[in-house]
Amino acid sequence: MTEATHSSSRWSLAIHGGAGAMSPEIMDEAMAADYRAALTQALEAGTAVLRAGGTAIDAVTAAVCALEDDAHFNAGRGAVFTYHETNELDAAIMDGRTRAAGSVCAVTRTRNPVRLARTVMEQGPHVFLAGSGAEEFARDHGMEEVDPAWFATDERRRQLHEFKARKDGWFDADLKFGTVGAVACDADGNLAAATSTGGLTGKRWNRIGDSPVIGAGTYADNRACAVSCTGTGEVFIRVGVGHEIAARVRLAGESLAQATQAVLGEVGEMGGVGGIIAVDAQGNLTHAFNTKGLYRGFADHTGRAEVAIFTGE
Repeated sequence: MTEATHSSSRWSLAIHGGAGAMSPEIMDEAMAADYRAALTQALEAGTAVLRAGGTAIDAVTAAVCALEDDAHFNAGRGAVFTYHETNELDAAIMDGRTRAAGSVCAVTRTRNPVRLARTVMEQGPHVFLAGSGAEEFARDHGMEEVDPAWFATDERRRQLHEFKARKDGWFDADLKFGTVGAVACDADGNLAAATSTGGLTGKRWNRIGDSPVIGAGTYADNRACAVSCTGTGEVFIRVGVGHEIAARVRLAGESLAQATQAVLGEVGEMGGVGGIIAVDAQGNLTHAFNTKGLYRGFADHTGRAEVAIFTGE
């Protein structure tokens, strides 16, 4: 657990790149170094916004876009494959000032789903758009499109074939939830959260997890906190993780760390695994995970800038 306390006039940022079975025993130093470099780049993208006096919503957008464009993570380029060897992308963003929110799911052509989610929030009449309708909205608003092949990587295709060969269930037994996300508190004390994912390896029937579900995998409210999650989406939805943490902070008077740990404990009791990053309106950062690893990074006004992967770091 990491927590630091600041006044509301000072900024802070946390990012994640997914939770899972990562450990020093199965991840060599070179691979770990690659992931740390990728996390550092995304952390700096968001930090640059806040350091210049920018908004929390701009910071989480910048950080998540960097993670979507990096094939190390299961979002945007490098997203996992569905059972039928396609990539279906989900994303959400929320502004804690007004609780405005935008979400998209089952997107196949928009290069940066988090930018589309933000455009839905800022320029559309609805909160949540899906599939072909979301992409029609993207075209109507001049969003950058790519050929679906742009998202595909050989490593993700190999993982799908390995998953199919095992035939041992609906979920990836290696539990590498590569969903990405960011939460931020800006210099004005405003909060924002964003999350983006390719979902689960081998997912079927347009399955949607918690990432684009406001109140589950993504939530922000200046009265409490901003939250981004990664893990067993079905359980995170049932618990309503993001909103539950915010409710504990706002209504029960729990600290951000207490609320995050308690809600993750509830997820675990229901058989779920994963990780959470969160920030409150005083700039306190916290995180929690019940897997062996969580790709994560933290930065704030004091000059703190650190990334980590494994338990105990």
